[in-house]
Amino acid sequence: QVQLVESGGGLVQAGGSLRLSCTASGNMFSIGAMEWHRQAPGEQRELVARISSGGSTNLADSVKGRFTISRDNLKNMVFLQMHSLKPEDTAVYYCSAEIKRFIADDLGSYWGQGTQVTVSS
Repeated sequence: QVQLVESGGGLVQAGGSLRLSCTASGNMFSIGAMEWHRQAPGEQRELVARISSGGSTNLADSVKGRFTISRDNLKNMVFLQMHSLKPEDTAVYYCSAEIKRFIADDLGSYWGQGTQVTVSS
């Protein structure tokens, strides 16, 4: 069983900062790319940031210059550092990871349950 658990969400004023964390646990042979997505009420889920197993990163245009994604491969964690938060950043944030559970497996996509980020104006 593989689990991804996010933490670090909360209520913050516009212009503030939050750091989200996500920990992968369970039987895993390797972890590939890790991502952060978000979904605002009434909106489709969107990709916010992606980091490869080697550390290459991609950020959505809407968060470039404000958000940073990083990972700790020894602890099976991915982070999303968010600065200069705006009300439009309000959403449930989900982490996902490409995980190979056993050496002969293909990579599978796993998701966390989400953490709420609310930015007040």
